[in-house]
Amino acid sequence: MRIPARARLVTPAVVVSLLGLMVVSCGSGSGSGSGAKPRPSVSRAVAERGYEAAYDAGWRVGRRLFESGGKGAAVRETVWGGCVRRSLTARPQNVVERDRGAWVLGCTQAMGTGTDRQPPVRPVTRRESAPDLLARFQTWAVGNGRKQPARHAGQAVLVHLGDRDYDVELTTSYTDKSAKADVQRLADAFATWWDGDDGDDSTAWNLILLARDGRRLTTRDL
Repeated sequence: MRIPARARLVTPAVVVSLLGLMVVSCGSGSGSGSGAKPRPSVSRAVAERGYEAAYDAGWRVGRRLFESGGKGAAVRETVWGGCVRRSLTARPQNVVERDRGAWVLGCTQAMGTGTDRQPPVRPVTRRESAPDLLARFQTWAVGNGRKQPARHAGQAVLVHLGDRDYDVELTTSYTDKSAKADVQRLADAFATWWDGDDGDDSTAWNLILLARDGRRLTTRDL
């Protein structure tokens, strides 16, 4: 599109005036009395996406496992839940726990001869409260001699780590100073009751018991 000739005419006086405005505008934000705060850089905003860092960490672990174990490692880590179970102890923990589902995704995607990465564009881990699940477990416990340990379970949450994999998380009334044997009795009771399948073509891999303050007390395979 052609610009009309009248609009293209700019006098020297106008140029000088515009330059003066630009100088004032650029300098106004750097004065000590302006109170202006710099905007976060794009790189910082990207770095704060925890799921990206978790995915990258899982991918690196997955590649090492595949390169050392080949197809056998791929089957173990993807079909038999190896990546999911590893996510509970993977390091650095502060990166993994930003989005454990993203870590698992990276680990499983790295299990192959190709190098195509398909990182997530949003958080992967999804938490779902499951009060009915807790109620069913406690009802079973009363009728099967497990009432004492079961009464320490206060909240149940399904931690979805993707489309098919999830963990069961129980928040308890225990603390990190409680007897380990008591904590283990609750874990054993729940594992005995659990059938490992919620009926929706999904698989629960781990039971995670938390203290009342949210700290992880113990884990158990489901």
